[in-house]
Amino acid sequence: MYYSLNEIFAVGIGPSSSHTVGPMKAAKRFIDGIGGKINEVVDIKIYLYGSLALTGVGHGTLNAIMYGLMGLEADKLDLNQNYIEKIKQEKKILLRGKQLINFEIEKNFVLEKQIFLKEHSNGMKFIVYDAKGNSIAEEIYFSIGGGTIARIDEIKQKNERKPLEVPYQFASFAELKEICLKNNMSIRDIVMANENSLCSEHDTRNYLQKISSIMQANIDRGICTPGILPGSIKLQRRAPGMYKSLQERFKNNIDDALYILDWVNLWAFAVAEENAAGGKMITAPTMGSAGILPAVMRYYQRFAHKKAFYDEEADITFLTTAAAICCLYRTNASISGAEVGCQGEVGVACSMAAGGLAAVMGGSINQIENAAEIGMEHNLGLTCDPVKGLVQIPCIERNAMAAIKAVNASRLAIQGNGEHKVSLDNIIKTMYETGLNLKSDYKETSLGGLAKNVIC
Repeated sequence: MYYSLNEIFAVGIGPSSSHTVGPMKAAKRFIDGIGGKINEVVDIKIYLYGSLALTGVGHGTLNAIMYGLMGLEADKLDLNQNYIEKIKQEKKILLRGKQLINFEIEKNFVLEKQIFLKEHSNGMKFIVYDAKGNSIAEEIYFSIGGGTIARIDEIKQKNERKPLEVPYQFASFAELKEICLKNNMSIRDIVMANENSLCSEHDTRNYLQKISSIMQANIDRGICTPGILPGSIKLQRRAPGMYKSLQERFKNNIDDALYILDWVNLWAFAVAEENAAGGKMITAPTMGSAGILPAVMRYYQRFAHKKAFYDEEADITFLTTAAAICCLYRTNASISGAEVGCQGEVGVACSMAAGGLAAVMGGSINQIENAAEIGMEHNLGLTCDPVKGLVQIPCIERNAMAAIKAVNASRLAIQGNGEHKVSLDNIIKTMYETGLNLKSDYKETSLGGLAKNVIC
């Protein structure tokens, strides 16, 4: 099933696509759907279930929902305005910019930590009331990964999703490969042809440039922004110190065979810390894994390209190839940490980055598949166990580790002849089965693993 670029690489507010981006979209969709009855609303209740209730406070879910209720959109959100502090001080919220009602976070949000709705572990319910206490509207939504949402009547349509009207549909890598070989096209060609059937090539290129620019801007901002990340852990940002150390080593011409790896670590840290701080991010494929693709892209830009000057066309090849790989995970598995653990976030990002890097390095379609498969194979079983429900420990370091794995996966594939025993389709199926078999304690609930054993 083909997913468009703007579904895979969406703009949102950190730190979590499933816990921040999705709930914000759901709240806005709900409040917009009330229409003219918005003037009758005097009260609202928001119920969070399962993973959203257990880790939502640390993941920024409550703030995101308040943004959505105000009618704000992530792409246009002015992070210099302290919307949430104003709500807390005035104990009021302006719904959709039109209806001012009393609002207290402790009273209007209900965290149902013991209830997991059967449809998905990231559930939320919105109810609005009139002056007589009568319900005006009530809806249940689910945040199903990567910022994608579904109302309860739509959740069963995950595998019945209406296909986009594009020239090249594929539900497996085997199908994608057959299309490429039959038409003498690259994966990039297939994705661009599909996108150009949905909008103009000019718009497609502009969107890819926008995505790339935001990703790289997050690196540049992250390496220069010191301080403490928000949340009870009080985690110190490390990227500025890492950057300073690397600059000094370069200045003093210190010989280190693994010098390049330190730069990849830095770039992944920079983006992941920006995400943890609630910055404007790109789902790649989620916020929790947002540092991996930008770090690997910059690795290519700075160290791995073979031309005299870096060619921005490589960004298009990298992103479109990565997007096609992501389509397969979304079709046949999941990118939700609450559903399949962190293998569905960091693991998928590693697979996408490895395949994208193999493509820009001139790899064959078999080598691209091999790189993407290696990237996931060595993330199988990766748990989602954020300490204190914050996208910080182990998430930030995990982005760096996966970026390094992606580079190595690509190198292993490029050094081979493309032959491999395990297909990407096999590994995607295995990842999904592994995720379903993980205990809920290890799926973004902060009830097990590091979240249970680490005291901060």
